[in-house]
Amino acid sequence: MSYDNPFVTAADAEADERAAFIRRTYGHLAVALLTFVMLEGVLLKLPGIENFVGMMLNGPGWLVTLGLFMGVSWIADKWARSDASSGMQYLGLALYVVAEAVIFLPLLFVAAFYSGDPSLIPMAGIITLLLFAGLTATVFMTRKDFSFLRGILTIGGFVALGVIVCSILFGFTLGLVFSAIMVLFAAGSILYTTSNILHHYRTDQHVAASLALFSGVMLLLWYVLRILMSRRD
Repeated sequence: MSYDNPFVTAADAEADERAAFIRRTYGHLAVALLTFVMLEGVLLKLPGIENFVGMMLNGPGWLVTLGLFMGVSWIADKWARSDASSGMQYLGLALYVVAEAVIFLPLLFVAAFYSGDPSLIPMAGIITLLLFAGLTATVFMTRKDFSFLRGILTIGGFVALGVIVCSILFGFTLGLVFSAIMVLFAAGSILYTTSNILHHYRTDQHVAASLALFSGVMLLLWYVLRILMSRRD
C-alpha cells in the first residue's frame, strides 16, 4: 500500500513520532472495540429485536444486508482515509463500527439466546484477542513487511465473497472448513495491516489504520465464533 502525499510514513518518522502514531492507532482500536461491545449489548436487549433479526435472515434479507454492509464499509473506509478533515475520518470509523454491530446481530443473537452455552461469546472474544495479540507480536518482533499479502488477500476476498453469495442464493451451508479458511484469511489481513502500520501508513493516518485493524479483528471474531458454535452443535 502506498500513499501519494508529502507526509512522512511511520517507517521514516522519528522514534517518538512513530511511537505516538502506534499508540494513537491502538488506542482508537480499543475504543472501537469497546463501542462495538456496548452497541451489541444495547441492541440485543431492544424489545422486538428478534423480529429485526428475522427480517435480516429471511428471504433475500441477508443478501441485502450483506450488500448494504459492503457499501457502507466502502464509504466508511473512504471517509477514514480522507485528508479533508479529522472529523470526516472519525465519522468514517464511527460509521463502520455501527455497520459491524448491525451485521453481527444475527450471529450474536443466535449465540446468546439459542446456543445453550452462555460462555460461547466471551470465549470467542478471548480467543480472538489472543490470536490478534500473537499476530501483532509477530509483526512487531520480526519487523517483516507483509505487504506482499495484498494480492493474495484481494483475490481471496473476492473468492470468499463469491462463495458466501452463492451459499445465500442456492441455500447450501458453509461448513467448518470454510470457517477455518476464513480464520486464516482474517489472520493474514491482520498481519498485512499491522505491517503497513509499521512500514507504509503515514503518522497522521491513525484513524484509517485503526479502522483497518478493527475490520480484521471483526472478521476473525465472526469465524472463531462460528467454529465454536458449530462444535457446540
